[in-house]
Amino acid sequence: MGLYFHHRSSLLHETGPHPENPRRIRAIEAALAGAGWPGLEQVEAPEAERAMLERVHDPAYVDRIERFCEAGGGMIDSDTVAVRESWEAALRAAGAAAEAAERLLSGESEFAIAGMRPPGHHAESDRAMGFCLFNNAAVGASHAIAAAGAERVLILDWDVHHGNGTAEIFDADGDVLYVSIHQSPLYPGTGRPDEIGTGAGEGMTMNLPVPPGSDGELFRALVQHVVVPAGLELRPGLVVISAGYDAHVDDPLANCLVETEDYADMTASMRDLGRELGAPVLVCLEGGYDVDALAWSVLATAHALAEDGPAEPAPIELALAARQRLARGRWVEALSP
Repeated sequence: MGLYFHHRSSLLHETGPHPENPRRIRAIEAALAGAGWPGLEQVEAPEAERAMLERVHDPAYVDRIERFCEAGGGMIDSDTVAVRESWEAALRAAGAAAEAAERLLSGESEFAIAGMRPPGHHAESDRAMGFCLFNNAAVGASHAIAAAGAERVLILDWDVHHGNGTAEIFDADGDVLYVSIHQSPLYPGTGRPDEIGTGAGEGMTMNLPVPPGSDGELFRALVQHVVVPAGLELRPGLVVISAGYDAHVDDPLANCLVETEDYADMTASMRDLGRELGAPVLVCLEGGYDVDALAWSVLATAHALAEDGPAEPAPIELALAARQRLARGRWVEALSP
């Protein structure tokens, strides 16, 4: 049985006609409920403690978001909206990731889905952007290491937009491997292949940009033939998926051709990696703006986590260029052709 973290505050983070809106959560939960909440126990998300946020965000930035929401909110930038209720929603979205990581690492379950908004992967240590206030996946990963016993964490971000915030937060961190598969060129314009991390984190950022029109077979190949081998080499205690569903063929904000079944296959690959390593899997909701495609893709993710079916194999040839580029340092053995 897996865990599904939710809270009504996600519905009170009102953003008007914005594409990142409460309809996303309503559609997801309707699809899951219609399928009988497959393999999932519903858990009410707690608020993140201040210390959890401050492991990845500047304290002054946390104060600034709190004051902005308390004052009634508004437009933080041209993309990012907050209202008074957004403060609680953001606390609980981050708290869901931290609580899920802790409960997973205690052995309570093999997997969890944090079905919360606002999303998080664009939020940098001191900056809100791209619909995101706090970086939920980063909060979960850092809490796993600082307080829940994980030595290392692997984050796979398959949102169609590069997770600039997660990359920035863990840029110099040697304990967190951040891998992003994202369309390029596209917002936010980061995620170049030569951005590999700095200092102790050198080599711990893997950017896998794909061109517009990329289909699910390419995404699956990169997961199977780059992410999984790197994960086997890293041996993380926790696998985190920053699960945006906006590479879907029906999504209005990008130009990729991923199908619902491809998300199930990518999930199955990460599920099997986690099982082989004894590492639980935490899925944090990111983007996805066609609500039907989003709902069915999250449902496919839940089914894949709860079941045992193998992923559809993807040809290694599609991932050879990425493997050759990344086969250096600690990844030579894992990724050399």
